[in-house]
Amino acid sequence: MTQTDPQRKPNVFLELIINVVVPSLILMKLSDNESLGSVNALVLALLFPFVYGLYDLIKNKSFNFISLLGFLSTLLTGGIGLFELDVQWLAVKEAAIPSAIGFVVFLSGFSNKPIIAKMLLNPMIFNLNLIYDALAKSNNTAQFKSKINRANHYLSITFVFSAAMNYWLAKWIVTSPTGTVEFNQELGEMTMLSYPIIAIPSFIMLIAILFYVVKTMEKLTSLPLDKLFNNQG
Repeated sequence: MTQTDPQRKPNVFLELIINVVVPSLILMKLSDNESLGSVNALVLALLFPFVYGLYDLIKNKSFNFISLLGFLSTLLTGGIGLFELDVQWLAVKEAAIPSAIGFVVFLSGFSNKPIIAKMLLNPMIFNLNLIYDALAKSNNTAQFKSKINRANHYLSITFVFSAAMNYWLAKWIVTSPTGTVEFNQELGEMTMLSYPIIAIPSFIMLIAILFYVVKTMEKLTSLPLDKLFNNQG
């Protein structure tokens, strides 16, 4: 089995700079005709998240559905702007990507390995052998699987929230025709605001789901909290 590097952690600050701050500043400050122009500024702004995402995928030698949707989102945004499609399509695209992810998350709940389990039930975080043994001894394995499926449904709801907020934010902020300086500036503003308005609340929801899973483990295994976690010295 291929082992991933346990020391590698995502650099959230770097990702925020490359995927949000730099593209937003380019779109808002360099789109006028005296600078790069609307087309060149849009292309340059989209290159940052696209190249960084491609580099990350090649470096980690992994390609998954969510990463694919991230690339698709960048390409669609570029296509809408460069081909000067109706601005309505931007709102549709903004809602479609998280909706697709939420649908996949929901469907995974009917499989043997829901996505929430792949995300949270990590042997680097939890002492899974001890947890599964305790569940088996207390005949709570089936109930635990049921609770994990419920947590998976909660996760899909966070993507429904994201889809609705993305659509609303795009409709509220991006109102100018595509291909214009104003469209680029509004796109940059929308990208910048998406983090405090959408990403942070979604992250809080994810923390709440993690808390639910941990409390479920405590209850069904009767193990103390410190025994649940895999303490690696």
